[in-house]
Amino acid sequence: MDFIGIDVGGTKCLGVVVDESGTIIREIRVLTPDASQLIDTLCDLVLELSSSEVSGIGIGLPGLVRSDGVFCTSPHIKGIDNLHVVDAIYAKIGHNIGSTKLCIDNDATAAAFAEWKIGAARGVHNAIVVTLGTGIGGGIIAGGQMYRGTQGFAGEFGHFVVEVGGRSCVCGQRGCWETYASGSALDAMWSTGDGRDVMAAHAAGDTTAHEVVNEFSRWVATGLATLVNVCDPASIVIGGGLASASDQFLDIVSVHLYDQVYGHHYRQMPQVVPAQLGEKAGAIGSALMVALQ
Repeated sequence: MDFIGIDVGGTKCLGVVVDESGTIIREIRVLTPDASQLIDTLCDLVLELSSSEVSGIGIGLPGLVRSDGVFCTSPHIKGIDNLHVVDAIYAKIGHNIGSTKLCIDNDATAAAFAEWKIGAARGVHNAIVVTLGTGIGGGIIAGGQMYRGTQGFAGEFGHFVVEVGGRSCVCGQRGCWETYASGSALDAMWSTGDGRDVMAAHAAGDTTAHEVVNEFSRWVATGLATLVNVCDPASIVIGGGLASASDQFLDIVSVHLYDQVYGHHYRQMPQVVPAQLGEKAGAIGSALMVALQ
């Protein structure tokens, strides 16, 4: 059996077909549309990826996603307001997909699920997966289960406040963690390029770049310390766009994390490790959520 997974990002949508092991068989990419065209785009992707072998469809969406199939709101797709995604897709192309199971979830939660099942957190019963990209999201594995909260909203790590009255966030609040520790935040900290440029300069020994990466890593650790104090994980997996530069900053993050976690002398600190599935984790996880749950 095969399964479709679609990851809707702030700029692109990645659709994949995977088998039950999570191996990608086929993939396609399109630009992320505005809210008014989202259902049409998702339907087009589903139809293009569908075949007689497909047994389920999973979609990861960037924002608050209720467990009953409603996409409530999104900081990165303006205009989303309680969009009934599952019902709308069945209404539009139900005659094509029949009774094929269709589920939606948060995109970062889907990425966390993939890393837990077949990636860097495989076999870990208590783990945190944090995606550092345009924003910050993630997922919580607690006691060998994905923790989703009462409405399915758990894992919105990017929007807890790390500095009261701090930088403006796309969510409408101020001082959110993602305004200091996301890929977008790192871009803003380096005036002569983006995050990839500062990481390259840091690797080349640039003193100013080292200061920027150290400051950025301290902010990453600040949020992670809160998660460690609350959840006490055995492992923290760092995914998202910045995972590809993990060798440039995760060791620095671990140093700052040790300094900030309560009772660090009395506990075994969690390992901070890079994600293994890269940018495709959300799409793979969306498919696996349908296949394995």
